[in-house]
Amino acid sequence: MSTPTSTGYLYVISAPSGAGKTSLVQRLLAELPQVSVSVSHTTRSPRPGEVDGKDYHFVDHAQFEQRIAAGEFLEYAQVFDHYYGTSRTTVSAHLDRGDDVILEIDWQGARQVRSQFSGVQGVFILPPSLAALDQRLRSRGQDTPEVIEQRMRQALAEMSHYDEFDYLIINDDFNTSLAALRSVFIANRQRLVAQRHRYSDLLVQLLS
Repeated sequence: MSTPTSTGYLYVISAPSGAGKTSLVQRLLAELPQVSVSVSHTTRSPRPGEVDGKDYHFVDHAQFEQRIAAGEFLEYAQVFDHYYGTSRTTVSAHLDRGDDVILEIDWQGARQVRSQFSGVQGVFILPPSLAALDQRLRSRGQDTPEVIEQRMRQALAEMSHYDEFDYLIINDDFNTSLAALRSVFIANRQRLVAQRHRYSDLLVQLLS
């Protein structure tokens, strides 16, 4: 197990599809400049409006499996017949710059990451009810009823792993949930180990 040597923290943010994770992360990135998200690789097709290299790196199955064999992924998983994976190089580059890095991955990926990095901060986001989750999935207008039923079944399985994470946010009111998520990132940046590294010169001056 390795530990990042920079002042950045590695976060895993997980949620069932439709819980609002992506919207919360996008707003957080707009408000906190020292936070970045690792763009995952996937073998699924782009959804309307998604951009290659921004939302995901879209690759075919053969390319993905070549990257697996080469050990290029910090974690990867197969979800709904498609691969998703996190580039080890990308994460390391962000951490080396001192950025906080977000991985938007499921609980299985979180386990893989924790086995390789100590100090990973886990945040799990839940919907306020199953009815709200079902309504959010249907309001997207992107999936067939059969796919929505499959996603609901998968959501039940995913939500049972909430207690493997460090923080739990119930996304009922968006602004309240955003404030809670923001507070996690701001508070962790004030931890002694990070501040001592970040302000080493100032501490020497103050205590000399």
